[in-house]
Amino acid sequence: MTSRNNSIQHSAYSIQKPATGSWLTARSAQLAAVFALILLFSGCYSFKDVSIPPNIKTFQVDLIGNTARYVNPQLSPQITDKLRQKIVNQTRLSPVQEGAHYEISGTITSYDVSTSGISPNNQGQQTASISRLTVGIKIVLKNSVDPNDPKTNFEASVSRNFDFDANLSLSQAEPQLNETIIKNMVDEVFNRLFSNW
Repeated sequence: MTSRNNSIQHSAYSIQKPATGSWLTARSAQLAAVFALILLFSGCYSFKDVSIPPNIKTFQVDLIGNTARYVNPQLSPQITDKLRQKIVNQTRLSPVQEGAHYEISGTITSYDVSTSGISPNNQGQQTASISRLTVGIKIVLKNSVDPNDPKTNFEASVSRNFDFDANLSLSQAEPQLNETIIKNMVDEVFNRLFSNW
């Protein structure tokens, strides 16, 4: 009985060395699988959901205009510049001054403040607690290579809301909001231009 227990204990701890050829084959297959996954996921990450026909090589972004009732003078040039940077950084397209395959233009159409939240004050009266700035942009994409393709020749509108404390005026809130407004509006425009929805 003891010899049987010894052999069980011994066999439980024994390590069998695989044949050299089969071990290398299994290890090579594992490395190949890991390498394939890295390539697959790096490809997915680098392109995200950007969809650009292969014959499109260049782009041009005209200065985003501003026809909103209230004009934030920093918004138009900063959105234009950040949109150009985002296209350069996240697509394979090259910027050009004229004759671009993709011609992008747009206009800031709304920059409006409304009340978003109401709460009672010390006297029990309802007062505004949150103000909401709504920014809207009409964007135009023209494909000079294929002007009849509706997926790459269109006009679209995008908008986002930005909340701030109702005790602040818009001019007081803008310095805090500007960076967020620019980043979010550029993301909205970029996604509308380059994502397959």
